[in-house]
Amino acid sequence: MTKDQKVVAIQEIKDLLQDAKVVYVADLEGLNAAKSSDFRRQAFKQNIKVKVVKNTLLQKAMEQIEGVDYSEMFQTFKGNSAILISETANAPAKLIQGFRKKEEKPALKSAFVQETFYVGDNNLDMLANIKSREEMIGEIIGLLQSPIQRVVSALQNKPETVEAKAEEAAPAVEETVAEAPEAAAESTEETPSAE
Repeated sequence: MTKDQKVVAIQEIKDLLQDAKVVYVADLEGLNAAKSSDFRRQAFKQNIKVKVVKNTLLQKAMEQIEGVDYSEMFQTFKGNSAILISETANAPAKLIQGFRKKEEKPALKSAFVQETFYVGDNNLDMLANIKSREEMIGEIIGLLQSPIQRVVSALQNKPETVEAKAEEAAPAVEETVAEAPEAAAESTEETPSAE
């Protein structure tokens, strides 16, 4: 690879990483052409960009990115490396997990997710369980809607409960009115006998 080709390759990697919030570095070594193609196809369907890169060029590109210090990841840049860029925090981890149900690879080398670094394949399960932004927003909306739905439901049912209480109270009033004349008759009967 000539110096000019290296400069172009570094610039391509920088362009991918420039505004990336989710960066995974994985080891795809050992996947044959068909499996590698299948992995890329699944990644494309999930809006995950995959690029096989040379470790030295990846490190140089990361060193040139302003605002993020990727140096914690550099120790994992050995052997075959591919970067996976996504908008969804857990999508690459789920893709790797799903693919590993049938294969031994890909293996997670390191990841930069939600401004935190994860080094090593042992972090894969934790990364797969991170809630995506959309999932968190959905849960928050659900939590906010729950009390509002209860209030609306109570307000909608209130007229029925008021009417039901009024109907329950009405027979009690009629019974009291019916008992009153009998009580009045008894009291008038007692009064003459007392004389």
